[in-house]
Amino acid sequence: MAAMKEPIGEKTFRIGNIIFLGIMGFTMLVPLLKVLSTSFSSPYAVDAGHVFLWPVDFTLASWMKIIERGALWRSFFLNVAVTGMGTLLCLLMTALMAYPMSKKEFKPARFLAVMVVFTMIFRYPIIPYFLVVKELGLYNNFWVLIIPHLLTTYNLIIMRTFFRELPKELEEAAQMEGCGYFQTLFRLVLPLSQAVLATLGVFYAVMLWNQFTHPLMFIDSQHLYPLQLRLREYLVSSDSSISNELMASLSGGIPYNNATLKAATIIFATAPILIVYPFLQKYFVKGATLGSVK
Repeated sequence: MAAMKEPIGEKTFRIGNIIFLGIMGFTMLVPLLKVLSTSFSSPYAVDAGHVFLWPVDFTLASWMKIIERGALWRSFFLNVAVTGMGTLLCLLMTALMAYPMSKKEFKPARFLAVMVVFTMIFRYPIIPYFLVVKELGLYNNFWVLIIPHLLTTYNLIIMRTFFRELPKELEEAAQMEGCGYFQTLFRLVLPLSQAVLATLGVFYAVMLWNQFTHPLMFIDSQHLYPLQLRLREYLVSSDSSISNELMASLSGGIPYNNATLKAATIIFATAPILIVYPFLQKYFVKGATLGSVK
């Protein structure tokens, strides 16, 4: 049977959509490409304003310089530990709260849902929050980068809605085989929830990797600086060493300057998330759709 011919109106709309989204996507990529090109360009081309979307006088000097920074690598591995451990704990805590809230027979579920939405609408005051976290002994503590983020309202609602859409008959069959609620959750429900777990995993990972305001409030020791605080330190730094490097680069002594170093550091801090995201994209789209519509 011959394929149905696509109506001209729908074809025009589809092509126009593709062109529009392509232009918008490229527009959003321009700042990233500009920073990437700057990191691989010579300081003379950058200072002269010749660099836009493609490196000029290609060089790896800026990258070689930032790779030598031990503090940057310490922050990088701290971010890896926080993101990996934190994402797993966040998914676990979200699942443990979302599963009972998805059950109609769980009487406090409605009250808990109201309280959860309340926290989304009315944010906590900063000063009392700071004092409470400090009193808990989390100031200048590794766990302050993870524990306050274990649950977010939006992610909890998505997972709860997703659990509600799972066939109830499967859980009843598991309970007839002798499974309790925890066994049903970990042996049946979570294996069937890979899409929403991957989706929320991306949400949590991006949040933990990019957190800035929170460590700025609670981290004072440079040994616990995550990448974003380390990046801020480099971007606002104006010490004599950077000034000397800048003057030397202008006189031809060093093949990098402050701008190229900053650009390389920015790409270094954002590249891991950009690399991981495409591998989870198919789960991301499916999970966001299934978990947000009932």
